Amino acid sequence: MTATAEAGKAVRRPPVAHRTGLEDLARRVVFWALGQIRGGELTVRLPEGTVRRFGDGDGPSVSATIHSEDFFRRIATGGQIGLGESYVAGDWESDDLPGLFELLIRNAEWATQRKPFSTLVRLKALRPHLASSNDETRARKHIAYHYDLGNDLFELFLDPSLAYSCAYFEHEGQSLEDAQQAKMRRLCEKLAIGPDDHVLEIGCGWGGFAIHAAQERGARVTGVTISRAQHDLARERILEAGLADRVEILLRDYRLVEGSFTKIVSIEMFEAIGEKQFGTFFATCDRLLADGGLIGLQTIAVPDQRYARTRRNRDWIREYVFPGSLIPSLTAITHATTRSSRLVVHGVEDIGICYAETLQEWRARFSARLDDVYALGYDRRFVRIWDYYLATCEALFRTHSLRDLQIVLTRPLNSALPRYPSPRLTF
Repeated sequence: MTATAEAGKAVRRPPVAHRTGLEDLARRVVFWALGQIRGGELTVRLPEGTVRRFGDGDGPSVSATIHSEDFFRRIATGGQIGLGESYVAGDWESDDLPGLFELLIRNAEWATQRKPFSTLVRLKALRPHLASSNDETRARKHIAYHYDLGNDLFELFLDPSLAYSCAYFEHEGQSLEDAQQAKMRRLCEKLAIGPDDHVLEIGCGWGGFAIHAAQERGARVTGVTISRAQHDLARERILEAGLADRVEILLRDYRLVEGSFTKIVSIEMFEAIGEKQFGTFFATCDRLLADGGLIGLQTIAVPDQRYARTRRNRDWIREYVFPGSLIPSLTAITHATTRSSRLVVHGVEDIGICYAETLQEWRARFSARLDDVYALGYDRRFVRIWDYYLATCEALFRTHSLRDLQIVLTRPLNSALPRYPSPRLTF
């Protein structure tokens, strides 16, 4: 069996659905909640063949088919996580999975403002929370769970740069490849990266940004990753591009990096480090940043008002796709920066709406290559995990329930900052 197939089998399996006596209650709660839908219509076909319709019809129409009573059993015991587990198990389908979740997300947000839901949300926010540790050993394990699944898998649906982060779509009809290059170009412009710079990229992935910064801006780049699979392929790509004299890829935890860098870039790595490491991240960046330097941090973020809820609650993505992760808010980032470093925020741009289109592209490419996915040794359970992951994330970004921020940080009194900053820098 290939290493790829072994990695796929290591992905967590949903638990068996057991009878608990709560199935009828779960069914009533589900139907009551669906009965509150507005701004669209949801048609549900039940296991016994009956069809029920919910919503006011004032918006998009989507449908779902529940194949098994195990759907209600998993909802009864797992709630939101049980919903994802039941999809992975094949208990239900939808003709438009992202559209279904967009409808449900918009209505869930509306429901949280009404009693008794608003009271329940406030009470849950008072629960104590113990942040999980993400030391070097655990961080490597968590990263390997997702990013060491196999380079061949990611090559099936990513663009040729292998950028596994939000692209920047500048106009309708722009290709994913062009939009990914636009994302890298914007970061380089915001940081004024040029031939005199030595750039540190924390979480360099498969080397896409490092190659861009070296080829397009003439910079020297040191990239670090703790994924063995990413490290090995990134080094191969650097050699193929003829950039070995300008780009170095290290298999190293960012906390162990030494030296001084004029620019530091980190693209959607911050979410993986866990809340206990927020301060460590910025303290490390402060230690490594040369005088007059700039930092470009791109990270997924939740709206500030939802951060307390996010950090306390378990969710399906953290359980099945990105263990050890925690999506920050802008306020959590600025608080950690202030407490642990001399750094200040110089500019912020929210490009999150572009992530909906990025994820839509990834999911279409993934679906079009299912035969190749299976040929690599992945099974139906794995495919449904990824289908659910990509679809739900697309809906979350399309509804602005998640953001994607490009943040520029520096130290006070930095005379190297432009007198007339780009209007795209701060929104």
